[in-house]
Amino acid sequence: MSPKTLFYILIGIIVLNFIVDKIIDAINARHFDDPVPQELEDVYEDAEYQKSQAYKKTRYRFGLITSTFSLMLTLAFFFFDGFAIVDQLARSYADHPILIALLFFGIIMLASDILTLPFSYYSTFVIEERFGFNKMSLETFVLDKLKGWLMGGLIGGGILALIIWFYSAVGENFWLYAWALVAAFALFMNMFYAKLIVPLFNKQTPLQKGSLRDKIEAYAKTVGFQLNNIFVIDGSKRSTKANAYFSGFGREKRITLYDTLINDLEEEEIVAVLAHEVGHYKKNHIIVNLIISILTTGFTLWVLSLFIGNPLLSQALGVLEPSFHIGLIAFGILYTPISEITGLIMNALSRAFEYQADDYAKNTYKGEPLIEGLKKLSSKSLSNLTPHPLYVFMHYSHPTLLQRFQNLR
Repeated sequence: MSPKTLFYILIGIIVLNFIVDKIIDAINARHFDDPVPQELEDVYEDAEYQKSQAYKKTRYRFGLITSTFSLMLTLAFFFFDGFAIVDQLARSYADHPILIALLFFGIIMLASDILTLPFSYYSTFVIEERFGFNKMSLETFVLDKLKGWLMGGLIGGGILALIIWFYSAVGENFWLYAWALVAAFALFMNMFYAKLIVPLFNKQTPLQKGSLRDKIEAYAKTVGFQLNNIFVIDGSKRSTKANAYFSGFGREKRITLYDTLINDLEEEEIVAVLAHEVGHYKKNHIIVNLIISILTTGFTLWVLSLFIGNPLLSQALGVLEPSFHIGLIAFGILYTPISEITGLIMNALSRAFEYQADDYAKNTYKGEPLIEGLKKLSSKSLSNLTPHPLYVFMHYSHPTLLQRFQNLR
């Protein structure tokens, strides 16, 4: 195969992936105005329902514009030798493979983020603001960006540097060392993300003593779930949307409630949501997801090791001097069909786990307050009550509200 042939294969994968995505989005959009299922007729008042219709249509149109812009930007980068230009720029400042790779990805990531910054700003301060979701100040927006760049540089750059070092030290077997590194990092982040990373962006405070904490602790005791760490996060500093999540293992396990969740739901509904999260822990979903993620990463790195040494990958992107970082770009695109399949499998598994966690909450607490809580959360977030099944299959990590309602009845 010639470099030119591989170049057009890469272009074909990018364009085909875009077309399939847009077709599925369009099919879903055609069903925005479908009648609301009878079981969900009480989710919205008439005015709120019209607002939700406007929101999802606005989001659909905006997504079409942003994704088209990203595609055009990517294709321009390919056809005008963008990778070769950035590679040469990186080599003009460094001569060590690791430093070249870090500069290469740093330039691309930073430039991409800056070019798409207007879309991010418009999404937050125009669309989300218009529909009453945004609570973020411009200062918080800027600080989030700066912190994100810093975190990406330190963590992403550190892991990339070690992987390239493994490759230069042991050759094709680098994937074993890289796999061990990524697995250890994933385990560490699962354990300590809430303690180390979240505080950089949000304030977390222990849930104060009172009737809500008493009810949560009473429920935890009935199911033999030792729970000492219940935190409230100031999600309202960015958005009115609500959430709750479980993280960590052993003594590090904790449940985190958004302050918006506490404001939007009744105490019985909050306990039901917590029972769902406890169900994930009791059913070992977190551990299973972690194991599958680690195995998938190992497979990806193994496949990468089979191709990364082929100079054809770099030549296809217009770079004559083969390098790990250029090969990684080409490989990432070639791997897209496989990652799409694994993504579908993980989404299907996630939806199955959500049903199991709902069943656990229904059997150990109550189903009715969970249903009511889910309805309120859907209403507050102006969610789509009539998604197309194909869109759900491709993109949803959770069952639809109707599916969860029918399962909990």
